[in-house]
Amino acid sequence: MTAPLVEANGAAIPALGLGTWEATDDSCIAAVQWAIEAGYRHIDTAARYGNEEAVGQGIRASGIRRDELFVTTKVWYEDLSESNVLRSAEASLRRLGLDNVDLLLIHWPNANIPLKETIKALGRAKRDGLTRHIGVSNFPVALLDEAVARSDEPLVANQCEYHPYLDQSKVLEACRRHGLAFTSYCPLGRGQLLSERTVLEIAERHGKTPAQVVLRWHVQQPGVVAIPKSTNRERIAENIAIFDFTLDEDEMARIHALARPDGRMIDPSWAPAWDKAA
Repeated sequence: MTAPLVEANGAAIPALGLGTWEATDDSCIAAVQWAIEAGYRHIDTAARYGNEEAVGQGIRASGIRRDELFVTTKVWYEDLSESNVLRSAEASLRRLGLDNVDLLLIHWPNANIPLKETIKALGRAKRDGLTRHIGVSNFPVALLDEAVARSDEPLVANQCEYHPYLDQSKVLEACRRHGLAFTSYCPLGRGQLLSERTVLEIAERHGKTPAQVVLRWHVQQPGVVAIPKSTNRERIAENIAIFDFTLDEDEMARIHALARPDGRMIDPSWAPAWDKAA
């Protein structure tokens, strides 16, 4: 089973990918191999994760052709000056053992480094062939609007925390307005959603697991990509087995209704000012 593609400003991004945050060494290598074997064609990593070497080893061990895989990595927020963006991208490619990545993201915005400078460097990374596409991560609406306005190259994605506890309607609307994909990290709400009565009831109705229901909720939304992370072989296979059923409008609405004011789970000290829920 493979995921359908989300079209975004010239990119074709598989709607479900493997997140690799906190996966390291042999467990990361195995997870990447298992994911590709199960049909994943989208692998997400970052310089900050410290696992790009392992991700690259997993890709090579899988035997998959490079042009069949969509690989994303990210530049850490402390490395957003023009020279450091390029240096970071080149170092990521060395660790991954790849000639280029499919998508290079700003991992987090940094108020101390002009966004104009960072976006210019991202564009250069694309033109220099280090990446096929560029984008951002953890950008609220105002910063996303600015990034799009300043970029000479099309941005294709904004990767943000998203799950049913967290209303991201404002950022989703901005992504759609600009033609970007919205990539959901932490899509299962750190597993907390899997014991929600609403999710359990819908899962039972469809003969699916709670995780499959929540991931289906993500990918049924226009332009949304989900990247659940796992190093468990059975769960990796389970997470991509979500394209043989559909949630109806009432089920989607019931899951949306789980949003709550304190739903955000990832909020480090360097985070930007988040958009408030509608």
